[in-house]
Order: sequence, then C-alpha cells, then structure tokens
Amino acid sequence: MQADIAALSAPEFQGRQAGTEGDRRSAAWIGDRFRSIGLALATIADRLSGDQAPTGFMTSVVTAPVIDTDPVLRLGSAMSLHTIQLGTDYLPVLDSSSADVQAPIVFVGYGTGEEYGNVEVTNCIVLFLRGKPERATAALSHADKVRLARAKGAAGYLTATGPILGPYEIRRGVTGTPRAFYAQLPESETLPGAWISTQRAETIVSDLRERQAKLNTEPSPQSIRTEHYAGLHWQTHRREGLLINVVALLPGTGSEAIVIGAHRDHFGSTAGLVFPGADDNASGTAVMLEVARLLTSSGWRSKHTILFVSFSGEERDLLGSRLYVARPAMPLTRTKAMINIDHAGVGNGRLTVGVTGLDKTTAQAAGQPAGLPDKLDLFGFFPGGDHVPFKEAGVPTITVVSGGVHPHFHRPTDTADTIDPEILRNVARYVLALVWHLSDAP
Repeated sequence: MQADIAALSAPEFQGRQAGTEGDRRSAAWIGDRFRSIGLALATIADRLSGDQAPTGFMTSVVTAPVIDTDPVLRLGSAMSLHTIQLGTDYLPVLDSSSADVQAPIVFVGYGTGEEYGNVEVTNCIVLFLRGKPERATAALSHADKVRLARAKGAAGYLTATGPILGPYEIRRGVTGTPRAFYAQLPESETLPGAWISTQRAETIVSDLRERQAKLNTEPSPQSIRTEHYAGLHWQTHRREGLLINVVALLPGTGSEAIVIGAHRDHFGSTAGLVFPGADDNASGTAVMLEVARLLTSSGWRSKHTILFVSFSGEERDLLGSRLYVARPAMPLTRTKAMINIDHAGVGNGRLTVGVTGLDKTTAQAAGQPAGLPDKLDLFGFFPGGDHVPFKEAGVPTITVVSGGVHPHFHRPTDTADTIDPEILRNVARYVLALVWHLSDAP
C-alpha cells in the first residue's frame, strides 16, 4: 500500500487532476494494477456506438481549470498594497475566473442574503466566512455565496474559516490555513476568488471573532465596509479532457453486487503548486487495491460480485461517481451496498464510519474480526464523498475515513512520507471484514 501511494503521488502523475494527462496516466496505471492482481476489467458500454467491450474504462468529457504560475494577491490600504504568501496566506479558488482587480474589501458575514444588510458592494471585493451560522438550518453552498456576490455587483471575493469552529470542523481537524478547493461553478457564473488564512481575515476585520459570535446566535447583519483593499491577479485557463473511472470485478456466485470505491483524482498542478494527494486519496485507492489483491489471491468466492471502482472527478462535485451511478456496471437495484474509502492514511488511529441505508450494527460487527472493536466512531450520513450519489440513488453506503486531524488535507504538503502505515493496515482490515460481513448477510 505504501508503494502504491508513493507511485500515485509521484511527479509523474502531476497531482491527478480530472481531465488532465496526469490523471489519464494514473487511470492507465490503475488498470494495469487491477490486471496484475488478477481481476477482470468490467464490460463498459461505449456511449456513442453502444458496443460492449471489457475495457474497464468509463469516460466522459470534463473541463479542467488551471491557473498560471505566480498568481498574486495583495492586501493593504488603497495606496500601499503588499503581496501575501501563496499557500500559507492564501490559495486562489482553483476554478475561479481570471483576476485583474483591485478594490475595497467589504465584510458580509457568512455571505447570505440577509447578512449583506444595507452595505453596498458594487465593484468591491467581498469577504465572507466559510460554512454557515450555527443557528442556520437551510443548506448554504460556496457556489450560492459566489452567485449572490456576483448578482450584487461584487468584483471578486475572499473567503476564510472563522476563528470560531463548529463541532464538525473541530472533529475534522479544520484549521485557519487555506486549502485547495473548487467553487463548482461554470465560468459564466463565477468571480475571481481566493481562500485566505484566518489570521489574514482578522487583520482585515479586527473584531472578526465577536462578529462571528453574533452571527451564530442573532439574525442581525454584521457587514461592514473595511479600511482594507485587495488586489487579485492571475490567469485561469480551461481545457477539455477525459474524466476516467476504472472498473474491475471479482465475479460472485449470485446476482447482486457490492461496490468498493475510492477516488483517485486530486487538484493537479496549478498556480505554480503541485498537490500530490497522498492521503487524499492515494491512500484510499491503495487500500482498495490491497483488498482486491487479498480477495483475489485467497481464492474466496463471494455470493456477491465485488466491483472495484477507481473514481475520478470527486473533487469536481463528484463527477466520477455521478457518472457511474448514471451508467452502472451492474444495475443499482442489484447493488447491495457501496463502500467508499477516503483519506485513509493519516489521523489518530480511530476510524470514522458513516452509514446510510443499513443498520449501524452492520458496520460495528465488522470491527471485531478486524481487531478494531473499540476504534470505530459510527455516524449516519457523512457529508461529501463518492458515496453520496449512491445514497441518493437508494443504495446503502458505508464510508470509511481515518479519524482525527489531517493537517495536510488539500495542501501541497500531502506527500507520501506523511502516511501512517498502521492506519492503512487498520482501514484495509476493516474494509475486508465489511466485505465478508456483507457477503454473508442475507
């Protein structure tokens, strides 16, 4: 598993961004690994001709955004802007539009409509907090915030994690450091944008903690026009390429299937940075390959066909898993469960397990033969990840993530040398036990 992680996160694959040559090479590498393990590649129908062929590769066209080397973000007064540090102080939102703007900064709370109040933001750069107020119940996406800012006339945006973390953020080890992500918006709807550090946000809004505390408990706007300006300067290019899922199978004796999936893609090489994606998610991919190797070499025959799927496009709004659900290798009505493995190589030694459509005792029971009965933290729906389209389609899901803080999550420092081999072994044992348990269940 460590060797597989080192290979996938090596410079050859350039961070495996969906739609790029690096990810195409990683898909071919996965296909070769499946074959070397002794798995058969799944029969995938060609969308154009309808022909069936055992290629194992499921494809669709995707646009890959890439930001030129040396983006610049400056902060300060109107007359004195200073360049801040890429990677530490900020990261461009990786699918934001090209930027060449300098404007005053207006703080707009969490970026909801009610929080703009009467503050004018036309031709300004808005600063909004990530997430939503603790009191809010309605869903609020980053894309919604950007659309609203654009509709109100903003010229660009900054976003930051607030100094007050919510329970989910604490559990996931969120820090004030900016991380790579996509706004998940078409080019026609986006704005130039960047994620800045919490520390930088607090230099712009000196009483940010107090304002966030009020936003979390009161419906009154906390928006203010700050004394600070920002300058955003970079060029974004968009190129079409192939999104590629790789699908292999271990035939069973019955007519039902279990899907074991892990996304392969990451953020690629952009803005002069390379995102290796060792923990996220070369680690989950390596666990999937190890489970496949163990099941194949053991000679064990499940009554369920086991489908192994290397998804691409997870970081792009789950495009790969949505593609699979639209064109499954076996009917979803005959898919007993989907097991998703994500960032499985770093943490505190515990496993976070999200369960939908199944009794939690199913997931708990697998902990005993895996030697992990006291290291499982069971939850219901786990937000985000390639299990989501399966859940939405009515397929039961089990998501396995290594618990605790992932300090290199969505950062260029997510390299193979940060992986804990004991955590990898525990995740692999647990997934193997899950497969055996699900295969024996009625």
